Amino acid sequence: MPERPDRPDRSERPDRPDRGRPDRGRPDGTGAPRRGGPPGPRRDGGGPDRAGRAPARERLRGSDAPRTVAFRVLRQVGQDDAYANLVLPGALSREGLVGRDAAFATELTYGTLRLQGLYDQVLARVVDRPLDKLDPPTLDVLRLGAHQLLSMRVPDHAAVASTVGLARQELGIGSSGLVNACLRKITDKDLAGWLDEIAPADGEDRDATLATRHSHPQWIVRALRQALVGHGRAAEELEDLLAADNAPADVSLLARPGLIEVADLLADGGSAGAWSPFAVTMAAGSPGGLRAVRDSRARVQDEGSQLVAAALVGAGLDDDEPRDVREPDPGRSGERWLDLCAGPGGKSSLLSALAMRDGATGVAVELAEHRTRLVEQAVRGAERVWQVRTGDGREVGEDEPGGYDRVLVDAPCTGLGALRRRPEARWRRTPGDLAGLAQLQRSLLASGLQAARPGGVVAYVTCSPHLAETTVVVEDAVRAARKQGVEVELLPTAEVLDAAVGRPVTGAAAGTSVQLWPHAHGTDGMFLALLRRR
Repeated sequence: MPERPDRPDRSERPDRPDRGRPDRGRPDGTGAPRRGGPPGPRRDGGGPDRAGRAPARERLRGSDAPRTVAFRVLRQVGQDDAYANLVLPGALSREGLVGRDAAFATELTYGTLRLQGLYDQVLARVVDRPLDKLDPPTLDVLRLGAHQLLSMRVPDHAAVASTVGLARQELGIGSSGLVNACLRKITDKDLAGWLDEIAPADGEDRDATLATRHSHPQWIVRALRQALVGHGRAAEELEDLLAADNAPADVSLLARPGLIEVADLLADGGSAGAWSPFAVTMAAGSPGGLRAVRDSRARVQDEGSQLVAAALVGAGLDDDEPRDVREPDPGRSGERWLDLCAGPGGKSSLLSALAMRDGATGVAVELAEHRTRLVEQAVRGAERVWQVRTGDGREVGEDEPGGYDRVLVDAPCTGLGALRRRPEARWRRTPGDLAGLAQLQRSLLASGLQAARPGGVVAYVTCSPHLAETTVVVEDAVRAARKQGVEVELLPTAEVLDAAVGRPVTGAAAGTSVQLWPHAHGTDGMFLALLRRR
C-alpha cells in the first residue's frame, strides 16, 4: 500500500502559497492526511438557488473555500487539460487562502489527482451506475470526498457533510443526494479494508495489484519495471518507485551562480540540497515570498534539472577532462551554448547564469511563443549574454551547423519521471504517445548534434526513464549520425556529472548515461546522456 505524505504537496512554482502544516484532525476538515492512508467546475461558484442550480458568487467565503478551490481546479484539469501545479497557485491567491487552508486545499487537490485510479475503483463499488455514465463534475466531487474519508484526518461525519455541501453549492440539490449516499457507503471500510477487497496483496496479477494500490495505470507500472532493469537497477525497487510518485516533493530552489550565493538562501530558511551545489531545499513557507525569487536571482527548480544542466557545462570539450562548475572558469570564456527546446526555461535559467559568470554566450530556442515569454522571465539578469528566440529546434542544426560548443536537448517526453509533481499526467498519457514523441526526440537530437561543432558536447535530457525515450533514442541517433559521416562518442556521463558538481551522485550511473530516480535520489526521474562530436 502506498505511503501517505506527512505534508501537503509542493510544486516547482515560485508563486506557491504558505505551506504551513495543517492541524491534525480539525473537525472542519482543515487537517493533515489521515494516518495509515496513501500519500498522497463550475468556476463561477455560489450556492444553489431555489431551483436547485448553483449561481455565481464572486468570492468564496467560509470554511469550505479550500474544498471549493480544490473542486474547481479538478474541473479545469478535467475539462481544459490544465495542469494543477499551474492553476492551483493562482486559485489560492485569488481566494486569499494561506496557512492551514492553503495546505488543506493543496493536499486535497494533489492527493485526489494522484489516487484517482484507486478511488475510482472504490467508487465503482458504491455508485449504482458505471462511472462513465456519471456527470464528470459529480465524479470529481465524489473523488474529493473519497480522499478525505480514506486518506486524510478528517472525521467521517465532517468529510461527508462538507462534501455534500460542496455538491449542493456547485452542482445543485439533485447531485447532493447521490454524493451523500455514496460517501456513506465508503465509510463502511477504511482504506486497508477497501484495498483488501479490490486489490488483495496476494492477487495473482502482480501488475494489476500494484497499479491499484499505488494508483498508476498498468502500462506505466510495466514501463517503470522495464526502465529500472534497463537502467541497471533491480526490479524489486518498483514498489518503492511507485510509492515515491505518490509522495509530495519538497520545494527545491536554484541559487543562480553569480547572482546569489547559496548561503544567502540558507539564511532565509531551508537546507543545502542533497546533490546540486546550487540547490536549497525549503521545508515550509512560500518561495514566492522570497525577494530573491521575485527578482529572479533564485528560481524554484528540481535538483535533477540542476544536475543535468551542470553536467553539460562541466563536460570537457575536444579531448579535455570534465571540470568543476562550482567556481568561475575562465576556460569557458568565448564559448557559445544552445538550449534547443528551452521552454519553460528552468535549465536556461541556470545555463544563462553560468554563461554570464564564465564569459560564455548562449541562445535559447522555443517553438511556442507563449513559452518563449516564460524563458525570457527565467533568464532575467543574464539577458546581456543569453538570447531568447522563438523557433523550431529541429531546424537549428541545418540553419547553424557547427555553431555551438555546448548544446542542451531537453526533449519533450511523457514526463513519467515527474509524476509526483504532475500527478494528472499519469491519467493523460497512453502508450500510443510514445511513437510520436520518440520521433520528435530523434529529430531534436539529430539537430543538436548537427548544431554542435566538432569537439562540442550535446546533452540529451528527458524527464522520463522510459527506455523508448532514453537509451533507444540515443542509440538510434548515434547510428544515424555515423551513417551521415558524423562520428559521435558517448561520454562517461556519470563521471562527468560527479566532476562537475564536486561530489559523487551515488547510484545515478546507467551504463554510459545517468538516470536519476525519485525513490533513490529524491529528484525527478531525469535521464542524461552526454555525446561529443569527434
